[in-house]
Amino acid sequence: MKRAFSPKETHHFHITIDQDICGGDPIIKGTRTSVAAIAGYYLMGLSPEEIQRELPHLKLAQIFDALAFYLDHRETIDRKLARDREEAVSKEFPAGKY
Repeated sequence: MKRAFSPKETHHFHITIDQDICGGDPIIKGTRTSVAAIAGYYLMGLSPEEIQRELPHLKLAQIFDALAFYLDHRETIDRKLARDREEAVSKEFPAGKY
């Protein structure tokens, strides 16, 4: 299966993609915090400042860059978020269990 992102695509100072870290998902450089995690908070309605309060190890510039990357690649990251939600629900409520 072809990966959605490659390291050469990233033109964001605080974002990196490494196939050996978090399965090749875009992350904040120097952390294991994914752009998808930041996008999840954003989609819940949190402001960048509120996201920083939830993830105090990140600088505000890193959060803004993650949001910019998310908005540049929204369709791909939204699909990943949807897949992750489906996996979480299917683990919590397996077919035939209820």
